[in-house]
Amino acid sequence: MLTIGLAVQAGTPFAPVAIGAVLAVMVYMGGHVSGGHFNPAVTLGVWIRGKLPRAQVVPYWIAQLVGSLSAALVVYLLTGHTFAPAPAPGATALQALLAEILFTFALTLVVLNTATATATDGNSYFGLAIGLTLMTGVIVAGPISGGAFNPAVGIGPIVVSALLGHGGFSHLWLYLVGPMAGAVLAAVVFRIQHPE
Repeated sequence: MLTIGLAVQAGTPFAPVAIGAVLAVMVYMGGHVSGGHFNPAVTLGVWIRGKLPRAQVVPYWIAQLVGSLSAALVVYLLTGHTFAPAPAPGATALQALLAEILFTFALTLVVLNTATATATDGNSYFGLAIGLTLMTGVIVAGPISGGAFNPAVGIGPIVVSALLGHGGFSHLWLYLVGPMAGAVLAAVVFRIQHPE
C-alpha cells in the first residue's frame, strides 16, 4: 500500500512495475510467516478453496485494513497529499466494476494455482507469478478502474482522503464488490479445475 501511494504521488510511468515487484517481494518475504495474505479478496478466495480456517479470515481482514489505513496515512505524512483509486473519467461504473472483477479473478486464481495447489507444492515461482499478474492488471485495467484489485487498496486511501476532507466515498463500493466477486469466482473455477 505504501508503494502504491508513493508511486502514484510520484506520477512515475513505472508505478505498475513497482507495485507488482513489491507484491512479489512481500509474498516471498511473508509467505512462510502468514501465507502472504495482503489482500482481503484473496484471503476470501483461499478460505473458500479450503486452505484457510474460517477463524483466521476476520483477523487477516483486520490486519490488512489496519495496514492499508496506516500506509495511506504515512503517504499523506510523507507527501502532504492524499490519494485514492477512482475509475477513469470516461469509464462507466459497470466498466470499472467488470475490470475489478476480472483482474481480481485472475490474481486470485494465480494465487490458488501457484500457492495452494498440490500439483505446484514447493515451487519457487509463486511470488513472481503473483506479482506479474498484479503488474499486468495495473497496466491494462488500471486506466479503466483505478486498478485496486484489493479491497484494502480501496478502503485505506479512500477513508484517509475522506477524513482529511479530500474526497468522498462514492467509489468505495467498486473496490469492495468487484474484488470480492472476482475472488469468489476464482475459488469456484479453481474447484472446477481441481475436483479432488
